[in-house]
Amino acid sequence: MSSDNNAIEVNNISKCYQVYNKPVQRLKQLLFAKQKEHGERVERLHCDEFWALQDINFVLPRGETLGVVGKNGSGKSTLLQIIAGTLTPTTGSVAINGRVAALLELGAGFNNEFTGRENVYLNASLLGLSKEQVDAKLDDILAFADIGHFIDSAVRSYSSGMLVRLAFAIQAQLDPEILIVDEALAVGDAKFQAKCFNRLKKLKENGTSILFVSHATEQIVTHCDRAILLNDGLLIAQDKPKVVVNQYLDLLFGKNSKANKEEKAAAVKGLQVSRDETPERVEWQDGVGYENRLNYNPSEYRWGDKCAEILDFVLSQGADNYPVILKSNQDIRLKFRVKFSQKIVRPIFGFAVKTKDGVTIYNTNTELQDVAVIDFTQPGQEMDIEVAMPVQLYQGDYFISVGIASCDASGTVIPHDRRYDSIHITVETTNEFIGLVDLGAKISCDAK
Repeated sequence: MSSDNNAIEVNNISKCYQVYNKPVQRLKQLLFAKQKEHGERVERLHCDEFWALQDINFVLPRGETLGVVGKNGSGKSTLLQIIAGTLTPTTGSVAINGRVAALLELGAGFNNEFTGRENVYLNASLLGLSKEQVDAKLDDILAFADIGHFIDSAVRSYSSGMLVRLAFAIQAQLDPEILIVDEALAVGDAKFQAKCFNRLKKLKENGTSILFVSHATEQIVTHCDRAILLNDGLLIAQDKPKVVVNQYLDLLFGKNSKANKEEKAAAVKGLQVSRDETPERVEWQDGVGYENRLNYNPSEYRWGDKCAEILDFVLSQGADNYPVILKSNQDIRLKFRVKFSQKIVRPIFGFAVKTKDGVTIYNTNTELQDVAVIDFTQPGQEMDIEVAMPVQLYQGDYFISVGIASCDASGTVIPHDRRYDSIHITVETTNEFIGLVDLGAKISCDAK
């Protein structure tokens, strides 16, 4: 029994496709799928089975936005089609409480021979709206789509960008109770995407429940209340967006990725750093380590093949080590101790700063900055790496992620040790600006 507090309830959804390698298999399946054996009807398969989804369970509470992430082929589009009612599940059920508007594959629901204006009324009728209701919203739809005189041209002449503009304008301006978006916004330009996300924000404020699929992890973190991760037809994670996004990145690049299992070999390039060009050595405390430092975040997400490990760090500002509160507009220094257990060609050290919600503010690495770390590392070798930067952040809490990686011969990144959100910093209160980063703007006036 479904709850009125939930807009969508997905219960044990599975979807199986029968795959026939030869036409005769299809005929056998049709004629002989069910046979008697010992007096009972027995199901016999004369084909292969592909399970696009298996035992999927989750709910979308009213007024919330749920993000869906996963690699291509993980089952995201199949799931959304089932929820939208355009595909029937093999097993399980979906309970929907509210009027659903869905942006699935590009151009879905459009008649290519109709004009854009005619398709507005066609789509609205599929949502159960009367002509009078559409008439009242038509000006808003046309203004949002902003495709000019093409609104009276056949849809077959539209570009992909024009199609998504019109599709989103129809679905979002008709105030649905549930909105499903399947990667459609990736087609639009930056200006249109900003307009779409502003509209999504208003819909959410008005109580619309949103199911949102995107490969853009920043969009998932910024716009969703929760997220789920699909892989090979299975739901393998559902949690806060930041947590799920970290697991998704692990799936793409980490210990479970194909790249992480391949042999690592790369051409040597760049100049080797001389001994006096390496960061200043620090006195590390034996037996302390990364996890015992004051600013360490025990909820970090760590992954990699451990061919190199980031063992320890020192955070300092001025004369203070591991300060509880960082002062604005003063430099901090972060030093990291890395140990290599295998020979690695030209290791790459990366560094990122994120908000507590997981939005990346700054991300760089030694390759981007053209810093030659070392050409080859030897097993057992240790290295100290330093990052220096000014604190130009708004007051509040932030998390620092670090990582050590290398590239194989094809240029694929091989993560060795990635420690996401592993260092927690707090920036003091400032009244000089509002936002995330102090860009150093100076305002002057010249009265005439």
